Amino acid sequence: SGILFNHESPLRPERFVTQKIVSAACRIAAGSREKLRLGNISVRRDWGWAPEYVEAMWLMLQQDRADDYIVATGRTHALEDFVREVFASLDLDWHDHVEQNPDLLRPTDIMLSLASPAKAARRLGWQARSFMPDVARMMVNACRQAAGR
Repeated sequence: SGILFNHESPLRPERFVTQKIVSAACRIAAGSREKLRLGNISVRRDWGWAPEYVEAMWLMLQQDRADDYIVATGRTHALEDFVREVFASLDLDWHDHVEQNPDLLRPTDIMLSLASPAKAARRLGWQARSFMPDVARMMVNACRQAAGR
């Protein structure tokens, strides 16, 4: 079986925080005067690129014997880092457009999510090639393309 840590793509709906951030930042870059409201931006996640995780799943299915694998980048970043990267890729200072809203805090939220993909690397030859800054930029680029910018 595969245990997949956070894996992002432009196909994510806006109910997921990464796409919420990217979509709002793209609207703001296009002239919207809205403020992006977020809860705890100190939470840390191990974000990877979904298409690469699909490759890992395919490799798992090619094995002669089933086994458990963790699919992750092995790196962690704060949500604030993701926000900064998204806004910077649009030449915006996130401080001017983001507000923290205590009503959006989730008391049971996991503060740190980090995994070791060492077994997947060792047995499958798989490792992440895209990390959080890459993921943020690819999601912004997809948003710009969808908007025709």
